[in-house]
Amino acid sequence: MTVTVFLVALMGTMAIGTPIAFSLIACGLALMLWMGNFDSTIVAQNLIVGADNFQLLAVPFFILAGELMNAGGLSKRIINFALACIGHLHGGLGYVAIVASVIMAAISGSAAADTAALASILLPMMRRAGYDVPRSAGLMSAGGIIAPIIPPSIGYIVFGVAANVSISQLFLAGIVPGLLMAVSLVTAWLIVSRRDRVQTLPRASFRERGRAFRDGFFALVMPVIIMGGIKWGIVTPTEAAVLAAAYALVVGMLVYRELKPRMLYKVFLAAAETSAVVMFLISAALVSAWLITQANLPAEIAVVLEPFMGNKTVIMLLLMALVMVVGTALDFTPTVLILTPVLMPIIKQAGIDPVYFGVLFIINNAIGLITPPVGIVLNVVCGIGRVPMGAVMRGVAPFLLAEAAIMFLLVFFPSLVLVPLAWLRG
Repeated sequence: MTVTVFLVALMGTMAIGTPIAFSLIACGLALMLWMGNFDSTIVAQNLIVGADNFQLLAVPFFILAGELMNAGGLSKRIINFALACIGHLHGGLGYVAIVASVIMAAISGSAAADTAALASILLPMMRRAGYDVPRSAGLMSAGGIIAPIIPPSIGYIVFGVAANVSISQLFLAGIVPGLLMAVSLVTAWLIVSRRDRVQTLPRASFRERGRAFRDGFFALVMPVIIMGGIKWGIVTPTEAAVLAAAYALVVGMLVYRELKPRMLYKVFLAAAETSAVVMFLISAALVSAWLITQANLPAEIAVVLEPFMGNKTVIMLLLMALVMVVGTALDFTPTVLILTPVLMPIIKQAGIDPVYFGVLFIINNAIGLITPPVGIVLNVVCGIGRVPMGAVMRGVAPFLLAEAAIMFLLVFFPSLVLVPLAWLRG
């Protein structure tokens, strides 16, 4: 019955148009009333405690780093470098989109920001070169969701705080799965674009490639600085976020000189607005998370899953299916915040590595960004490329299937996550 109260309160408030954060608070209040221990002080305390976490400082700084990166010309130079290296291949602009999405993912960790930067530059070029526009838009969307998977990732930070799992280890564990997602996109693009008659760019000379590398050098070394600092223990993930924002600011203003002082207010305002939404969601989720624990909701779900507890693969398949269904209806951050306190006790009871689960959980939620009806990243591409949603949904289908295949491959072969993680730890 507790599960029913939880679901009815959450879905009911969302159905009448209540913002997700307030729905989470209402869900907590409903559980309090059901248990007969209503106390408004608990709500206020958990709202404050929810945001009062040093590790969460990484969220606004990584969001700011992404905004500064786009405004300061770093994103543009990453794309130009990829164009110089592989733009001459058949279907080369698609490969450029994938390579650029991986490099940019290793800087900002924001799917929407990375997708917007890619689509605004590459979609017009692909349209002029004769590429199938819906398919190209679908590729941009699928490439954009690599951002929450390859570190530094805001998703890993939110999950790590909610689940009390090491964020540094989540970052290290996400590298290989993120690269596998990129390989799946390359394979899918190779298959679907092989018969397209499109214009190819002229092959860049070694001098032109060298010029593109020099021009983009400060942008290209940014992921090395961030992840190298975390890997060798020089900085924590929170300090890495501050470093990323400061680095993007200095490079954008003093090196590339595209980020003007008059632009800073708009950039900081955009980052502050996004950060405020995310942080309030986290605070509200802590209210419901505390009450989920008090109501012993995970235990009720564990009873249902009891027959499968002896088989980790089956448990992971069932949970991935659940997350995938929820992800079609909810945005990335709410899904992470709502399901983490429910699923983590089950994961621990089943003996599944929390870091391994966290990586697959974030991959699954990232895929939800390109599944209708919510599909935030799909909406970004539709708006920038002026492509109908139905067309983009058809275009993204082969890439969505490729990325989902990688996720289920990781379910059946956990060593693809755990072995590289052990090596990177060492």
